[in-house]
Amino acid sequence: MTFTETILKGSYVIEPIPWGDNRGWFTRTYCKREFAQIGHNSEWVQMNHSFSSKQGTIRGMHYQKRPHSEIKMVRCIAGAVIDVIVDLRNDSETFLMNFSVELSAENKKMIYIPAGFAHGFQTLTNNAELIYHHAAYYTPEAEAGLRYDDKVLNIHWPLPLTEISERDTSHPLIDQTFKGL
Repeated sequence: MTFTETILKGSYVIEPIPWGDNRGWFTRTYCKREFAQIGHNSEWVQMNHSFSSKQGTIRGMHYQKRPHSEIKMVRCIAGAVIDVIVDLRNDSETFLMNFSVELSAENKKMIYIPAGFAHGFQTLTNNAELIYHHAAYYTPEAEAGLRYDDKVLNIHWPLPLTEISERDTSHPLIDQTFKGL
C-alpha cells in the first residue's frame, strides 16, 4: 500500500497495490504494521456498508462529537464517489478546509480520516457501495453534521443533487452553532 498525506494533516489517500494473474487480482486493504507507520494504532471496532442507488446522491457531512470522535477508513467497492472530508479541529492550521478524492471500485483508493473530521460523499454512478472501518463505536447522542451546501465550507459537488436525506438538509450552518472540535 502507498499512503499519501493530503493537505489536511493526518488524513491519507491509500492506494492498495494489486497483484494479478490470469485468475484476476489480489490486494491487501489493511495491515497493522503498515498503518502504524502513519500513526494508526487504534483497533477497527465497527464496519459499515452503504448502498446508494442513484447517481448524484449526497450523504454527509457527518461526524461524532468528542469524546466519541472516530477515525474512519472508507473504500468504494462498487461504482464511484467523490469522497469529501472537512477538518473540524479548531486548533488545526487547516480548520474548516476540505479535501476530496474520487474513490471507485476501479481505482481501489481508500481514504484514512483522523478523528475530528466531518465526512460525506456524492455518488458519481448509480449503485455505489462503500465500506467504512471505524475506530470508535457509533454513539447516537454524539452524532452531528454540517450542511453539505454551507458556503463557509465551499465544497465542490461535481454533479447536480438527486437524492439527500431530510436529516442531511437540516444540519446547521457553521455560523449558526459550530464551534469546532
